[in-house]
Amino acid sequence: MSLRANSYFNLALCILLWASIPVASKKILAELNNIQMLFFSTVFSALALGALVVGQRKATSLVRYSLRDYARLGGLGFLGAFLYYVLLYGAFARTSAAEGFVLAYTWPILVSLLAVPLLGQKLSALRLIAIAISFCGVAAVVTRGRMLEFQMENLAGNLLALCGALVFALFSVLGRRAAYDLTLAAFVYFCTALVCAGASILIQGQLPLPSLSVWGWILYNGLLVNGVSYLFWFRALEHGDTFVVSNLLYLTPALSLPLVRFFLNESVEWSAVSGLTLIVFGILVQSWPKLAASTRSQSPHE
Repeated sequence: MSLRANSYFNLALCILLWASIPVASKKILAELNNIQMLFFSTVFSALALGALVVGQRKATSLVRYSLRDYARLGGLGFLGAFLYYVLLYGAFARTSAAEGFVLAYTWPILVSLLAVPLLGQKLSALRLIAIAISFCGVAAVVTRGRMLEFQMENLAGNLLALCGALVFALFSVLGRRAAYDLTLAAFVYFCTALVCAGASILIQGQLPLPSLSVWGWILYNGLLVNGVSYLFWFRALEHGDTFVVSNLLYLTPALSLPLVRFFLNESVEWSAVSGLTLIVFGILVQSWPKLAASTRSQSPHE
């Protein structure tokens, strides 16, 4: 298998795992709240990523980071590995799995908006069109297709999903300025999330033990979805075209819809499908110039 083919094989495994986030979340949230779910899952995520750090012989590099580095990584971890998942799992607890996940995938469009004040980027006409298309998709999802009436269904859950998307977009924009080893950064992110989730559990004063079946989903979510998946992601980035690989991630919410239907027996509204189509189309419109340039730059003999 060529390096490029291996890259896309790892990407496919990563997409498959991340597409199962709504299923695993719904199964776990049947017995736990969002904070409890995050705490248990993050224990195993931190262990999995820690093992990856040791396996790659990078553990000694952790002592080379300064307090300022850890403060920066901790801040990013609070956003991307703690607050984002608190909001996402909170959304899944209040709305359908399909709606929550589709709305959470609006973050690439929100990155374009945040990049204007935070990175000094300009909004081109193409980006404005892309944003308008994607927000039509958001409107289709939150109104269940009744856009002219604009009667929002599952308001609390939808708002949590959109807030989660905003937080992850902020994490992505700020993360562009952090030039750290990806494996070490992910490990610190989830260690930060574990500390924050643990503190939240102490404040709540409740930590019920889930049933054996839910433990299976917690292990799956912690070890694979938020753990081993990062190994696949890093390998995909290592030998694949970064821009193409990143854009193929938008297949994730599309793949999640049949998984939701099969494992959760939830009906997938046509408004979710049409909304997802508009959101992804808007993202691709925004990305088209770079995608076309990346395609032209690839040699036919690679």
